[in-house]
Amino acid sequence: MALWIDVAVKSHRLSLFNNHRLVKSYPIAVGKMLTPTPTGNYKIINKVPNPGGPFGVLWMGLSKPHYGIHGTNNPSTIGKDVSHGCIRMYNHDVLDLAKRVSIGTTVHIHP
Repeated sequence: MALWIDVAVKSHRLSLFNNHRLVKSYPIAVGKMLTPTPTGNYKIINKVPNPGGPFGVLWMGLSKPHYGIHGTNNPSTIGKDVSHGCIRMYNHDVLDLAKRVSIGTTVHIHP
């Protein structure tokens, strides 16, 4: 099974694929104009439950330092360009995603 994550910044969607088959898609928030979400290919390097602060119930760090996929303590921001570059998800969605992917999963971020 070759799971990978596709992040479409402009459409505010994170999609989980198994090879070329869509498994699940989630609404997200992304970086604002001054702190955009970085495009490129990264890997999930860690999972931290209950990281505190604005990161909701879970943090999944990316191989680009200081960036990650995480929950939020402000669900009204989902669907908007509001973060400092991270990918925000509803808490229940980030928990669902984290159960499905492992450390080392590729994350492809594009406009």
